[in-house]
Amino acid sequence: MSAARSLVNPTSNPALERALRDKLVRRQEVEGGLGELEPLAIRIGLMQNTLRPRFREPQLMVFAADHGVAVDGVDTAAGVQARSTAQTVQRILTHQLPLTVFARAQQMRVTVVDCGLADNPPVHDRLLLRKIAHGTRNTRVTMAMSLEQAHAAMRAGMEIGDKLRGNATVLAGVGVGSHESAALVLARLSDSPIRDLVISGPDMDTGRLTHLMAVVMGAQARHRDISEPVEVLAAFGGFEVAVMVGVMLMAASKRHLLMIDGVPACAALMVASRIAPAVTDYCVFCRSHHHRGLDQALNLFSASALLELGMEATDGTGAVLAWPLVRSAAALLTEVADGEEAGPSMFDAFDDEPEPFAPESEAQADLSAIFGPKLY
Repeated sequence: MSAARSLVNPTSNPALERALRDKLVRRQEVEGGLGELEPLAIRIGLMQNTLRPRFREPQLMVFAADHGVAVDGVDTAAGVQARSTAQTVQRILTHQLPLTVFARAQQMRVTVVDCGLADNPPVHDRLLLRKIAHGTRNTRVTMAMSLEQAHAAMRAGMEIGDKLRGNATVLAGVGVGSHESAALVLARLSDSPIRDLVISGPDMDTGRLTHLMAVVMGAQARHRDISEPVEVLAAFGGFEVAVMVGVMLMAASKRHLLMIDGVPACAALMVASRIAPAVTDYCVFCRSHHHRGLDQALNLFSASALLELGMEATDGTGAVLAWPLVRSAAALLTEVADGEEAGPSMFDAFDDEPEPFAPESEAQADLSAIFGPKLY
């Protein structure tokens, strides 16, 4: 694949958008009566570049890795990870969490990706081994990963994205320290206060917040001169974020829907959007807990979650519960009403290939580096 063009084309298509909007108007009892479903349906049609979007084989992918910063006493970032990363992975694989109960009810395939667990989990048919290393290093002391490891992780993600069977994927990350690592990535790339991303809420224990701020500010000071997106990713980690970057880039290049759930997934999207800005066109946002840092992460994308259920659950849970909304929005365009002509899914005005998107800079579009040697 040439680095001269972006992996991802924007979804903007004024002619198609008008046709989608006209089609929805004919379905409504009153104009605007479908609320937020209407813009969601239009976005789905634009993603798939069709008047009749269809989803196939949706899947939930949970990317797991351990973080060196955990040795500094960073844990329970979102109130749901008091257990070790390996224990969380095992509970997902054995259907002991609501996350997988809901996914099975939605007939959504579940896959856990070992991106960098400290342990070697038992073989499982829903466990995908893409371990880059046995956890990252402590970002407060040194680079969390080498640039070569970051490139290898993104390449692993691209290979996963290239082999996705369906065209709708929920992406979530788990791991002790994953929230803090992701918060550091987001803070640096968006120039946001790190406190806004790590504080869980107004009732957060003062001692815990003080300790957490000392750790993350120490990491920021250690890597104060780093600003290039992939270097930021390597400095702060983690492996699960890097692998998600690759999945997002490749899946969006195929016009797949991406359901982003949690701060680690938002951090991956931030990095991916610096490589191919149009990747955000293919995303909807979800949430599984009310951590205030996630509010700030969503604000960075000027986004809101599809559902606000007041849960405290593993990342990915909210996205799975929001899936019926997404499917229903698509059905507004796909299902033919009684007495209605089915019409074409496409017509000539929409068949033109979009112009390649010009990357923001040569460094951000260095895809040859992303496709560098494998380290797993």
